[in-house]
Amino acid sequence: MEERRVRQILSSPAITEVTFQGTKVWIDAVSEDGIMATVHLRGPGEERTEVAVADLEEVE
Repeated sequence: MEERRVRQILSSPAITEVTFQGTKVWIDAVSEDGIMATVHLRGPGEERTEVAVADLEEVE
């Protein structure tokens, strides 16, 4: 995914499905340089992790 799209998703009130390695995630934040994003799994659990923005995929 491109940084621009990640920022659009973060600023939108709509729910957008995003996956990381086939697992649905919520995007919590994106780094200032736009290379990394902080995400957590959708559903129970609050564990957050940093992943490469390029590894995120929007479900259409």
